[in-house]
Amino acid sequence: MENRKKRNPRTKLIVPVVILAVILLAVIAFPPFVSVPTGHTGVVTTFGRVEDRVLDEGFHFKNPVQRVVMMDNRTQKASMAMQAFSSDIQQVDIVCSVNYSVDRQNAQNLYRNVGVNYYETVMRPRVQECTKSVFTKYTAETLMDVRSSLSTQIRDLLAPEMKDYGILIASVTVENVDFTDAFTDAVEAKQVALQTKLKTETQQAELVSIAQSTAERDLIAARTDAEKRTILAEAEASVKRIEADADAYKVKVQSEAEAAANKLIASSLTDSLIRYTQANRWNGSLPQIVGNSTALPVLDLTGADAN
Repeated sequence: MENRKKRNPRTKLIVPVVILAVILLAVIAFPPFVSVPTGHTGVVTTFGRVEDRVLDEGFHFKNPVQRVVMMDNRTQKASMAMQAFSSDIQQVDIVCSVNYSVDRQNAQNLYRNVGVNYYETVMRPRVQECTKSVFTKYTAETLMDVRSSLSTQIRDLLAPEMKDYGILIASVTVENVDFTDAFTDAVEAKQVALQTKLKTETQQAELVSIAQSTAERDLIAARTDAEKRTILAEAEASVKRIEADADAYKVKVQSEAEAAANKLIASSLTDSLIRYTQANRWNGSLPQIVGNSTALPVLDLTGADAN
């Protein structure tokens, strides 16, 4: 009986070890603490129910039965290739990239409503739909002209929808836009034709400009020659007019001078002067023809001798 009452020392050690192992397993399976890494938010769940609070970065104690799901709040980039169609039904191959992040304050709502696979569940389909919606607004040729604004238009459509889920869209970039070979060849042919047309129009414009310049020079020369002839004619007319005025004035002056002289002479004539002048001019010859009715002039020289 005394031997039965004696216990094996090993038996005494097994029980505490088993208890300690159970505790360690419980701590490992249901830890009372959690560490949230940098750039993450801890979403706390209790038996699958999402709590309204989140855990920030760092070390936290928690209820052992609670589970913490890590949501990455850092900016992430996702690229996707897709096909779209323009308004004129031209196929376009697109590579689009989106930079996004999870809103820290709404991380628990995103996990509650969508889960951790939110990108494939809601974001990727909406990126594709928004991109196709924007591309259908333009023709294939116009797309190349508005390429810089396509990214902004896609972001403006996508950002409000994703914000409702708790996803912030930082930027959208349309990295590549490719058309079918047939369309590309047609565009290139059109560009060549357009360039040829522009070159021809430019050459024609230059020829017209040269012709116009020549015509303008001829017209200017003709106008100059006509103006020159007009000026010469006017000058000649002015000279003749001045000469005529001078001749008329000369005649007038001479006439006035002769009239004045005649008047002066007339006022100075007397009978004695007249007879004296006649006597001075007589040469002493008598008339050769004497008629019955013609009397010889008799000169009274008495008075002349007296003078």
